[in-house]
Amino acid sequence: MDQCRPLAKEGETQCPSTATCLDDALMLQQIMDLESRNTTLQTELDTATPTSLSRRNQDPATWLPRSPARHTLQSHRQPVTCVAFHPVFSSLASGSEDATIKIWDWELGELERTIKGHTKGVLDIDYGGPRGGTLLASCSSDLTIKLWDPSDEYKNIRTLPGHDHSVSAVRFIPSGAAGAPSSGNLLASASRDKTIRIWDVTTGYCVKTIRGHADWVRDVAPSFDGRWLLSVGNDQTARLWDTQSGDAKVTFVGHEHVIECCTFAPAAAYPHLASMAGLKKAPPATSSAEFVATAGRDKLIKLWDARGTLIKTLVGHDNWVRALLFHPGGKYLLSCADDKTIRCWDLSQEGKCVKTIEDAHGHFVSSMRWAPGVIKDASAANADAANGSSKPDEAAKVSIRCVIATGSVDLNVRVFAA
Repeated sequence: MDQCRPLAKEGETQCPSTATCLDDALMLQQIMDLESRNTTLQTELDTATPTSLSRRNQDPATWLPRSPARHTLQSHRQPVTCVAFHPVFSSLASGSEDATIKIWDWELGELERTIKGHTKGVLDIDYGGPRGGTLLASCSSDLTIKLWDPSDEYKNIRTLPGHDHSVSAVRFIPSGAAGAPSSGNLLASASRDKTIRIWDVTTGYCVKTIRGHADWVRDVAPSFDGRWLLSVGNDQTARLWDTQSGDAKVTFVGHEHVIECCTFAPAAAYPHLASMAGLKKAPPATSSAEFVATAGRDKLIKLWDARGTLIKTLVGHDNWVRALLFHPGGKYLLSCADDKTIRCWDLSQEGKCVKTIEDAHGHFVSSMRWAPGVIKDASAANADAANGSSKPDEAAKVSIRCVIATGSVDLNVRVFAA
């Protein structure tokens, strides 16, 4: 070292500053440690798989859930029947046969509160309601629908009686108002009494009763603009209804057992589904009911066009299919089933199953929901809409949240996240 100079006598050295020598030695050690760390990191980089690399810069439009789940949420004492995400906050609600609803923070994986009020099992839940007044709706085997106010400690603000049997499903109907895709004061419910009812949540009145199914109505889903309702049930049919008039528009026939679930395809999926259907051009994104998916106890998933024509049957599950989700990016359809799996079907590859999460739960997977997207520049979008902008939705850039939640007969709720 520079500071250590040889003396006149051979073999002897003199250090003008012992402290300086120690500093240099320390610095040298730090450099060696950094080089070692750098070598380790480079090795990790060289051996990284394409999958692990892609996680860092994952395109949300192609993200798919993977094991293990980020959180396993445990508190229910009976099978979990349903899950739903708050549209804004990191709250996740779950309903169970134990007659309770539990509110979790899905980011932290913590239980926030338990809501009691139903006297029998909770069969479905959904967040929605008028703009600025998000509500949680729940339905039960006790024949009622209940409305809870998240802004007031989930106080039960209204109970909607009227169905004559178990209420299987509830979904808020979007109003279709510009810049407010999730707002609306109408709620649709499906019941074992063979009817679908539409409720005004601000008054509590049933404004329409839709009849047509010959048996238990298992599920109901609204189109993204609220103009249409899709329902399925024990009569092995799916039906498309005009929300305003209550008239049946299409009946989908092809399943050979009870149909458990249904959903509308988002506009982002139209190019892929149009190609599968043999169309040269995809329908306009503004058209809200071009393609739908159904699934059930025949273990099959069926894709249909709006005229009731079967486009494709997806085969792969080994037991009843319980829930369906279109990926917000439009490329994939996700399904969960009593075979304990979540399956991901690539619509750009004719519906090929490209990923299976084996043992997603320890028992039947009963429900699955995708976290709502984050609306960026919502205030700008609302201002544009107020000013008469012809394309208000373009101003509201919705970014996809890479988070899904599942519920199971194993009593657990699981959160899969990027």
